[in-house]
Amino acid sequence: MARTESADRHRPARRWHALVAAPQSEATTEFWRSVRARHPGFVDAVVADARIATRRLGEGRTLPTRRDALLHAVRLSFVTDAFLALVCYRAKAACQARRIPVVPRVFHRLAVMLGQVAIGDPVVMQPGVYLPHGQVVVDGIVEVDTEVALLPFVTIGLRAGVRGPTICAGATIGTGAKVLGAVRIGAGARVGANAVVISDVPDNTVVAGVPAKPTRTPRGDGAHA
Repeated sequence: MARTESADRHRPARRWHALVAAPQSEATTEFWRSVRARHPGFVDAVVADARIATRRLGEGRTLPTRRDALLHAVRLSFVTDAFLALVCYRAKAACQARRIPVVPRVFHRLAVMLGQVAIGDPVVMQPGVYLPHGQVVVDGIVEVDTEVALLPFVTIGLRAGVRGPTICAGATIGTGAKVLGAVRIGAGARVGANAVVISDVPDNTVVAGVPAKPTRTPRGDGAHA
């Protein structure tokens, strides 16, 4: 009897998933399973985002505890549309990880409306990403590592196929820049304003222009020349 009642309770959810989910091959199902598994937890991501935003804004605040960081995240959500949009993306990713239907689309629309931040479903953004302003588009199979800064009017996306860039830790993508295709932006690299990147950028390298080319070469200690 208990098993029958449990099955009856979960039957509407199964019907809903069958209604809204498009048919998928085994490979596609496994791909989306791996994407969901790599999404960070909502609270951990928002805490890290708040800390890097506070540091980049030079507010001089210390956020020693998760509670302090979360309270500051609430404040940042009121004073900057970009941070609120980022929180909406984090909520969308968290709902996707839990396979909650419909709600991720609502959070996606809110991020677009509130901060003009459009981050696609296959994108995985690690905790601690900094968006000082909105007008940011990220789409395709993209990985954005921690302490990456995406400035306004940035596009990170595709040239052909579905695989997009990998943005490594500490990189900065300048205002109006476009990073396209299956390229790697190295750790600590900087992409200049309005640059168009269509090839790999080494670690700790500054690139600029169309197409983007190095303007500084990395030293052995990681400093710029």
